[in-house]
Amino acid sequence: MKRDITPTSVERVMREDDFIVSKTNRKGIITYGNPIFIEFSGYSEAELLGSQHNIIRHPDMPRSAFKLVWDTIETGKEMFAYVKNMSRDGGFYWVFAHITPDLDASGNIVGYTSVRRCPKRSAIDKIEPVYRQMLQAERAAGAREAMTAGTRVLLDLLEKTGMGYEELVFSL
Repeated sequence: MKRDITPTSVERVMREDDFIVSKTNRKGIITYGNPIFIEFSGYSEAELLGSQHNIIRHPDMPRSAFKLVWDTIETGKEMFAYVKNMSRDGGFYWVFAHITPDLDASGNIVGYTSVRRCPKRSAIDKIEPVYRQMLQAERAAGAREAMTAGTRVLLDLLEKTGMGYEELVFSL
C-alpha cells in the first residue's frame, strides 16, 4: 500500500525513552507494530498490518543501504543502522535500528523484528552526508548499476576509515 507522499521538512524527534517496535514476515510484510510505531508512522494499525515495511521508507535513504540490511539479516545475523523514515504526512524521523531475524524451533528464519530508539544527533550529522553521497551515486549510475554504485561509496568510506560497518555505526 505504498502511497505517493511528498516529503516535508517537518521532523518528528523520538523521545529518549521511546522504543519503536515492528515485526515482519520474511518478505517484509508488517505483522506487528507497537503503539509508538503507529504514532510515528502516522498510519493506523489497520493500514500498517499487511503492508510492506518500506511504506515508511524516506526517499533520502539510499536503496543500497537497505540492500545491505537485507543481505545481512537474511543470513541470520543482526544489523544496526541509522535510518531516516517518513511519516504518512510526509514528515520524517530518524531512528537507530536494531534488526534481528526471528527463528522457529528448528532455527529457520520466519520473520524479522526491528527495535528502534532515539539516535544521537551527532550520529545523524555524520551519517546523513554518507547517505546523500550514496544516493547521488545511485542516481548518477542509473537503474542497472545503482546498487553497486551506492554500495561502493560505503565500502570506500569503510576502507578509508579502516573500520567494518558495525564499527562505523557504533563509532558515530
